Amino acid sequence: MIQTLFGSLDEKQKPGLFDRMKEAVTRTRENLSQRIEEVVSFGKEIDRATLDDLEATLIGADLGNTTTREVLDKLREKADRKQIRNADELKRLLKDELLAILDAANTSPAKKVDGIPEVILVVGVNGTGKTTTIGKLSQVFRSQGKTVLLCAADTFRAAAIEQLEIWGERTGTEVIRTKAGGDPAAVLYDALQAASARHSDYVIVDTAGRLHTKTNLMAELDKMRRTAQRIIPGAPHETLLVMDATTGQNGLQQARQFTEAAGVTGIVLTKLDGTAKGGVVVAISRELGLPVRYVGVGEKAGDLLPFNAKDFVDSLFA
Repeated sequence: MIQTLFGSLDEKQKPGLFDRMKEAVTRTRENLSQRIEEVVSFGKEIDRATLDDLEATLIGADLGNTTTREVLDKLREKADRKQIRNADELKRLLKDELLAILDAANTSPAKKVDGIPEVILVVGVNGTGKTTTIGKLSQVFRSQGKTVLLCAADTFRAAAIEQLEIWGERTGTEVIRTKAGGDPAAVLYDALQAASARHSDYVIVDTAGRLHTKTNLMAELDKMRRTAQRIIPGAPHETLLVMDATTGQNGLQQARQFTEAAGVTGIVLTKLDGTAKGGVVVAISRELGLPVRYVGVGEKAGDLLPFNAKDFVDSLFA
């Protein structure tokens, strides 16, 4: 299951994962570090006024107004007590606050799944990298020696089915599909029956990514959930919402509606390497109360990293 993948990584691999995370947030780190150094330059006392100057920097990194205000309120209390002596101390305390937010959102780990297959529903607005993420997720599981079936339940777009089949060929993963315009719940039924018969470890389900305001999409997702539960008890075991890091705060409202309607249990954040606003990871955790499970850091099949909160925060200030 997903949770075990997070915890079973060989310690020898961790430096490599950290280095890749560090590279992905290069633009965010450079902006943060440069601005912090400017704010506390020339031996300036770190007080409330200093932290006021830092506010725009944190908002610019896409932490969002709410998260920025909460973090700075706690730092101001320490500044009032003369507990922030220099830039290094400020960075350490800032890291502590960001890590606390990420840890608080991760109080509900992926549920333990008894038996197979484990069913993962993947939702999100078109253009966020949803189908690509499914292909990469398949690669993650197959690299762990697991068997995977992909379910092309985004029948609204023929291109989505074709794209998933390309990823299936790329990763050596079978795709269960139907014709464009077919019933998504019906193709999900076929995929789950096939996975049960073949004792597959995972079924990863692509879903239609029409605008979040479309009530018929949400009804469709609800029908798929009911179908899954009839065939596999407890399914779907994980519902992952794919978000595009480059959309930042603009993507949060869409995410809230998907979270409410689709029972989202975790976030996959794509294109983290393409933005200087990596602080959106913290904003997502704080405002949605959901853990980030994976981050996308490139276009290749292996460019999906299991998210580690401490590595992420450390990489912002490395």
